Amino acid sequence: MYKLILVEDEEDVRESIIQEIDWTACGFEMADKAENGKEAMELIERVVPDVVVTDIKMPFMDGMQLSEWIREKFPTTKIIILTGFDEFEYAQKAVKLHIDEYVLKPFSAQELMAALEKIRLLIDEEVARRENVQTLQEHYRQSLPVLREVFLASLINRKQSLAEVEEKALNYNVNLQGQGFVVSVLSMDNPDEQDDESEEQRQAKALQSLKYSKDNELKLFAVLNISEEIVEKHRHGIVFLHNDQLVLLTVAEEKDRETVRKKTLAVLEEIRQSVEKYLKLTISIGVGVITNRITDISYSYKDAVLALDYRLILGNNRVICIEDVEQRPVEKLRFDEMKERALIRCMKVGTPQEIKEIVDDLFQGIADIPVSFQDYQVYLLEIVTAILRAAKDSSTDLDPILGTNFNPFAELLKFTNLQEAKNWIGGLCTRLMNSISSERQYSYRTLVDKAKDYTQEHYHESDISINKVCAHLHISTGYFSGIFKKETKMTFGAYLMQIRMEAAKELLRTTDLKAFEIAEKVGYAEPNYFSFSFKKHVGMSPKEYRSSSAEA
Repeated sequence: MYKLILVEDEEDVRESIIQEIDWTACGFEMADKAENGKEAMELIERVVPDVVVTDIKMPFMDGMQLSEWIREKFPTTKIIILTGFDEFEYAQKAVKLHIDEYVLKPFSAQELMAALEKIRLLIDEEVARRENVQTLQEHYRQSLPVLREVFLASLINRKQSLAEVEEKALNYNVNLQGQGFVVSVLSMDNPDEQDDESEEQRQAKALQSLKYSKDNELKLFAVLNISEEIVEKHRHGIVFLHNDQLVLLTVAEEKDRETVRKKTLAVLEEIRQSVEKYLKLTISIGVGVITNRITDISYSYKDAVLALDYRLILGNNRVICIEDVEQRPVEKLRFDEMKERALIRCMKVGTPQEIKEIVDDLFQGIADIPVSFQDYQVYLLEIVTAILRAAKDSSTDLDPILGTNFNPFAELLKFTNLQEAKNWIGGLCTRLMNSISSERQYSYRTLVDKAKDYTQEHYHESDISINKVCAHLHISTGYFSGIFKKETKMTFGAYLMQIRMEAAKELLRTTDLKAFEIAEKVGYAEPNYFSFSFKKHVGMSPKEYRSSSAEA
């Protein structure tokens, strides 16, 4: 069932439409009704209907103005315009609003139902198109190579959880089943330029050999073909393009690091020699650290890139292992990007239980890693730095949390075991989380109070709106709407209406001002709409309210 709102100012027409149409049989639910465009706006924001059926000629805001607003705020909502013959030409001029259907007055129930049927079929078709499994599968199949490369690029650029890696590898048909992993980066060397050669000579040579071509993408593609052929022959992993370089992700069945290293170097050397022999090009290859966990290959990639830097010293056209040029421990204690993101997120929006779980994870098994005491200190310092960065980003006053003489270096030297460090960091994170939460609540209240103050001062202006208030506060309407409703339990529109109605009641009780004068004083440009809104809100007209107040 699709939700529908009916907007019609004539009560008898409105009720006749509601009664005569079998909405359920048409596939619709009458979600609400409105007497004019302005009233409809608030209903539409609350209900977010699939279809709006609106008269074109209404007081306060006509159907065209309402349609324009709907198209801007809710572009997927369908619009059916009810219009008289003399208004039809005017309605047709609104083609830019993409009105979905017109129904000419006077109309029968069957004519409106026919229009509703067209709209229902249109929505059904859109829904089916988005849910069509066969179409989605075909689109997915065509997109798979691109998705696979995006996944592989993300795998070497950032740490991911094992569950995330396994799920995506399965979805994208990437074989990552192995016990030894290493990343190598293949980069083309810059060719020697012959300054005394003419352009014609260079172009002639380029036709004979890729070596002299300036088309680097073509060279890279040729190197990719050779690399893929050799890697496939040895069943040694996956080759893909990334940042104008080739990346070889070795996936080995063996767990022994030295075995994985020897096999990888043999494959890379074969690639290097083949490129030089068949393409007359030279490449340099950086090899990262070997790991037994697929989730750690982002470290191997970073080390492979670092290894390539050493060709400035060692020269081009060679394979360079990071472990040959820089000392690397077998297992490194790392406070990586994924751990940092999880910790900062938890301090900003988490719970005490989540903080405990995060800190437990940070210290899980680190006593078993064979690294120096200095490595432990660096690891703890990286955690503390992330905590301080989160505090800085949230503009939190650190003195109450850390103390005025806080010195992280001195604090870290006090600990005699990891449990002490863990307890201290857990307490620090909890205190900061509580402080950020309190600051946020205070910020919300302050923001809402400022909005209320501004509204109280300007409610008499006819053009005041949520957009104007947000512009004054320098925040987005989407952010403000959620906060305002959370803090006040009402929408801003309802709050503005409440203020205006209370002010109007006060003026009706205490002055002899006419209704149109009061309307102007409380921010209504149209006296008739003020009277309409007052009766809707209070339950009686302004005149009736004044009389009842006088009698009381």
